Amino acid sequence: MAKLVECIPNFSEGRNQEIIDGLVATAKSVPGVTLLDYSSDQSHNRSVFTLVGDEESIQEGAFQLVKYASEKIDMTKHTGEHPRMGATDVLPFVPVKDISMEECVQLAKKVAERINKELAIPVFLYEEAASRPERQNLAKVRKGQFEGMPEKLLEEDWAPDFGERKIHPTAGVTAVGARMPLVAFNVNLDTDNLEIANKIAKIIRGSGGGYKYCKAIGVMLEGRNIAQVSMNMVNLEKCSLYRTFETIRFEAKRYGVSIIGSEIVGLAPAKALVDVAEYYLQLEEFDYSKQVLENHLLG
Repeated sequence: MAKLVECIPNFSEGRNQEIIDGLVATAKSVPGVTLLDYSSDQSHNRSVFTLVGDEESIQEGAFQLVKYASEKIDMTKHTGEHPRMGATDVLPFVPVKDISMEECVQLAKKVAERINKELAIPVFLYEEAASRPERQNLAKVRKGQFEGMPEKLLEEDWAPDFGERKIHPTAGVTAVGARMPLVAFNVNLDTDNLEIANKIAKIIRGSGGGYKYCKAIGVMLEGRNIAQVSMNMVNLEKCSLYRTFETIRFEAKRYGVSIIGSEIVGLAPAKALVDVAEYYLQLEEFDYSKQVLENHLLG
């Protein structure tokens, strides 16, 4: 049985359809790689792709996408609501089937080394592939963003894991890592006050004393003139979507603000959504493995 690896590259482009189409074509051009999903957001000016393949194919597919992005995306001209430091901002590898986390870590290191060697883009390793504890947290790695990276790379503790202490002039810096599955979950508020979204994000995220497995920031969706709490849920077994959703609803009330919608970016495990349904339907003694029809059909 072939080992299966998921790769979820995030690109700093969500507005130029020609470039997005080029990324899609590149992803589909590599034998052994399947493009499961992609989505783009104009306010964030960011696209998230989800690929799956065997070890060798996924490495090649990931590299070719980073190469294309480095040729087409100019970070000196990039603006958007989402934090970013490179044309390919992050490149995580996730174990799917018959492959260990350690194998994904080694895979990430191989790709990171090639990115630097062939494209001259400096690379930080993060999450499970991190070379030191303080680099596990992507937010710490990306702090300063593209504009602040030239100075950051000169700091004593922030030499890149691969490459010299200088950014690629247009492609910036890329973070490559290995991690467990996460869900990108955003909640929209009926206010144009970004400060409110930032205050709520600070309350719910782990670094602010909230949920340990939730990372959150406030962003402004300029096209809709509304504020959003944008989250990465990094362990759905220990922090569910409904828990952060209800906490956001509770905290928003103090400002006279309501939730007007939410979204999931990219793919999400079915169990994450079933957990939400189980909570809101108040299901008693529900057994996900036995009572979901698809589990029997696909099992």
